[in-house]
Amino acid sequence: MAPKSDSTEAIVLNYVNEQNRPLNSQNVADSLQKFNLKKASIQKTLDTLADSGKISFKEYGKQKIYLARQAQFNIPNNEELASMKEENAKLQEQLEQQKKAITGIEGEIKILQSNLTLEQIYGKEEKLRKEVKEMEDKLVKLRGGVTLVRPEEKRAVEAIYSEKMSQWRRRRRMFKDLWDAITENSTKDVKEFKEELGIEYDEDVGVNLQSFSELLQQGKKRARGQ
Repeated sequence: MAPKSDSTEAIVLNYVNEQNRPLNSQNVADSLQKFNLKKASIQKTLDTLADSGKISFKEYGKQKIYLARQAQFNIPNNEELASMKEENAKLQEQLEQQKKAITGIEGEIKILQSNLTLEQIYGKEEKLRKEVKEMEDKLVKLRGGVTLVRPEEKRAVEAIYSEKMSQWRRRRRMFKDLWDAITENSTKDVKEFKEELGIEYDEDVGVNLQSFSELLQQGKKRARGQ
């Protein structure tokens, strides 16, 4: 008579058969803790199953090792093993093909997710139309001779610019006087001495005091001609 499926005997027998590997009572007790079975009960059940021939066991000193009865399993012969290996190889190939297909689909999904939705496209279009309208309105004002910068703002900018130009001239003159005094009686080559100290003239960095001064004058002339 087969043991009830929820009995200790059925639980232990099912576990031993499923594992189909050498086990001792501690292995079984550790794995079946979820059933709240005590080790003593499991040991007794293992011995009962072994005595009834439902499982096999061997003794190694004081240690008992239990194993599922191998006769109950359908062990394949060499031809069946070869067939199973061949089938396994085919399944592995199919698995790889499926993985590649999944990778391709995931790539397509990422591309689609990166595209704008119809709602986002409409929103962007509306924003661009608004920016174009603002630029067109500004262009109309410029063509109509409307001054977009107030006179007082322009005068303030020109005053700051003029002050900076004055400082530039003053510092340029101070440097020239000092440099002439240092190099007047020096035996060193002036160009080599300048490079040694890491000094750069305006022209060395591509700027010209006169060209910047003319910008201010040109601006004032245009203002008078309007």
